[in-house]
Amino acid sequence: MALFSHENRERNAETRRVFAAFEIAHTIVDFIAAFCFLIGSILFFWTAWETVAIWFFVVGSACFALKPTLRLVRELKLAAMGDTKDLAERYRD
Repeated sequence: MALFSHENRERNAETRRVFAAFEIAHTIVDFIAAFCFLIGSILFFWTAWETVAIWFFVVGSACFALKPTLRLVRELKLAAMGDTKDLAERYRD
């Protein structure tokens, strides 16, 4: 079963639910990252807030790193959900 294939997410109601949940998580992380970078950028206007601004950039960067991680975990989960029928058939023999 290929990763990042549309067939994986459209297989049944459960795979559609998992796909939707991961898409919501991905979007939330995207907003958090954008918010952190925006706040960090604004705080850099004042020298006294530079350390806080740097931490906002670090958190935003971690969120950007989390996005592809979420996508990979989602695809691995969807692929694993598709293997259940194959596994059952293999052990039937």
